[in-house]
Amino acid sequence: MKTIVTIATFVAMALFAQLSSAQEVSDNNVIEKLKQQKERVINAEKEALKKEVEEINEKLVNEEITKEDAQKLKEEVAKLHALNIENRIAIIENKIALLERNEGDAIEFLEKDLEYNFTFLGFNFGSDKDRKIPYDRRTTSNLVIAFGLNNAMVDGQSLDDSDYKISGSRFFEIGWAWKTRVFKNTNFLRIKYGISYTSNGLKPTDNRYFVENGNQTTLEEFRVELDKSKFRMDNLVVPVHFEFGPSKVTETEKSIRYSTTNRFRIGLGGYAGVNISTRQKLKYKENGDRVKDKIKRDYNTSDLIYGLSGYIGFGDMSIYIKYDLSPIFKNAEIEQNNVSLGLRFDF
Repeated sequence: MKTIVTIATFVAMALFAQLSSAQEVSDNNVIEKLKQQKERVINAEKEALKKEVEEINEKLVNEEITKEDAQKLKEEVAKLHALNIENRIAIIENKIALLERNEGDAIEFLEKDLEYNFTFLGFNFGSDKDRKIPYDRRTTSNLVIAFGLNNAMVDGQSLDDSDYKISGSRFFEIGWAWKTRVFKNTNFLRIKYGISYTSNGLKPTDNRYFVENGNQTTLEEFRVELDKSKFRMDNLVVPVHFEFGPSKVTETEKSIRYSTTNRFRIGLGGYAGVNISTRQKLKYKENGDRVKDKIKRDYNTSDLIYGLSGYIGFGDMSIYIKYDLSPIFKNAEIEQNNVSLGLRFDF
């Protein structure tokens, strides 16, 4: 029991000493923080004034206000922020005077404003307000959804002569992408990368369907009239693009952010992944019965999927094109490569 009391006494004394030390913050250190706060106040008010002037100029360009009104509004907001600076600086200077006059006894009144923490035995004590906001966020993320027309490219054959219906063959993609700024002081070039699920569908022409004969997969005439013949390949891929385009920078005393909202952009790159599923769906009538066949098998499709892709657009929406360098079918007498064209949305 005596040992427990001794340990508890030691811990209590250590805690008291630590708390006392935390209260004895250097006057010079506190004053320096207050001076830095003055600089941040000035910069924040200047940034706010700049934004308001830009909004006034935009209204003037759109002929929502006259030149005289614009000049009057600019003078009013300039006066407002000048007074804000004057009043906020006066508050900080009063805090400095209070601290100097009381020789450190006034620190307890300034704790929340100075946002400092103290530590004891490796633990940090402080409120949620003390958590720092990342000043420069170089990486962001977003949802990607794309869809459109799908078909196959064959050497010496145009899409007009394709074995697949133009309007009936479609693709779909959904995934998550990260975007990282390449250079420190400009957002003109970004790397966009992520992971996506893609589904490429093909609808054969002329009442045909796919037949797997050994290591060959061919299109053959079906025995009865088909109501539907659809072939689908599902893939899991990792797309990587270099994205170019202007952006808007917003800088405050706490953060700097680059935004590509409502900005033109171009993305060039490619993708690589694996085929996770291949299936064929057939619908037809036979002997008076409606039949639906869903056949899931390999069909000699490529296991590895890789290709080139790119997009060009404005804001969240882009025109999107993809071309598989990997063939649809392995060991095929005539190589076919999947090609997709549609719309891409980066939310």
